[in-house]
Amino acid sequence: MFKEIIAGDPVFRRFFQKKLLLYMVPNVFFNTCVPYFTFKNMEAVYLFQGELCFARFLLPMAFFLPFIITFDILKKAAVLAGQGKTGLTLPYEINANRFLFRTAGINGGITLAVVLLVSLFAQLCIPSGHGFNGTFLSALLGLFAGVLTIVFAVLPLMRVLSRSRPSSL
Repeated sequence: MFKEIIAGDPVFRRFFQKKLLLYMVPNVFFNTCVPYFTFKNMEAVYLFQGELCFARFLLPMAFFLPFIITFDILKKAAVLAGQGKTGLTLPYEINANRFLFRTAGINGGITLAVVLLVSLFAQLCIPSGHGFNGTFLSALLGLFAGVLTIVFAVLPLMRVLSRSRPSSL
């Protein structure tokens, strides 16, 4: 359904492509470079041990990235639809801050919980004292930021658009 709506509405397609590019480039860049230049010993980076552990970068990103992207893209989609520049009719509750914060909070909270559980499971499975290569973890964090950006730019719009009816398609 999302693909048909994007293909059928050039204004919404351009809006979505522009926002996705605007979210993707800085998130991948900063979430790769900040850990890379922050890790002191690139050969021994631990998941939860030490002052500059991997979880220090991963866990805040796992909450705030989905939260901010969900909130921002839904708010801007509501403004675009409210201006009448697109043929889409969005549900009225998308304009309410309560709906936006609840949706963004749920996306951020679930992502944080899943990432925390996977990280704790990995910590239990890895032998004690085993460190990772900091360059690899920095690249992995940047890749994960890119995946989260794509998922949480598409997922909230799909959820909202599935409850709406296109008016001119």
